[in-house]
Amino acid sequence: MDYLSTRQGLNIASMDVSVASMIFRQNEVDATVTFTPKGSNAAQPMSIPYTLERKGDRWVVKPRAAAGQSPHGGMGANPHGAGMGMPEGGGAPAGALPPGHPKVPPQSAPQ
Repeated sequence: MDYLSTRQGLNIASMDVSVASMIFRQNEVDATVTFTPKGSNAAQPMSIPYTLERKGDRWVVKPRAAAGQSPHGGMGANPHGAGMGMPEGGGAPAGALPPGHPKVPPQSAPQ
């Protein structure tokens, strides 16, 4: 919560924040945190993975490996990493837009 309260443009007072899972490794922990707007019956909360490191008697969020990957900063960053398609048996082909999504012009291939 200390880390989230420092994120510019993020109003944690308007959200229910919970830790969905944690995996401990010596002085690090991988945590999946879920965010749901307060008073909302959101079927699927937003989930974001964080890696925390033990610093004395506190757990501190480690910075992401590359700049701009934080879901709370860097507009256009993909918080789920690059190249993620639908899980196996997900129903839609990788890269397909959800039903009702506006059409997106194709991107040109890198040269």
